[in-house]
Amino acid sequence: MYLDGEDLDRLEAWARRRGWTKSQAVRVAIRALTRSAAGDPLLELSGDIDGLPEDLSRSFDRYVNETFVAEPPAPYRARRRRASSTVRR
Repeated sequence: MYLDGEDLDRLEAWARRRGWTKSQAVRVAIRALTRSAAGDPLLELSGDIDGLPEDLSRSFDRYVNETFVAEPPAPYRARRRRASSTVRR
């Protein structure tokens, strides 16, 4: 397989960041391009995001709680009604 200089540089950098050889990177790319579509759209997204923790599926709740911290609700203050004048008819 022949690659121009720019594509070869990009391949080498991509593989280096992952600790892979160029051959491993090319094999993964070929498999990703030629795999059959999964029946579940969520499963199709598997592996699309780089840099996630290895124990994400086991510790999902912990990561969500660390990421999304809800603030306590604002204290509710009852508004005082003005004394309304009695309407006489």
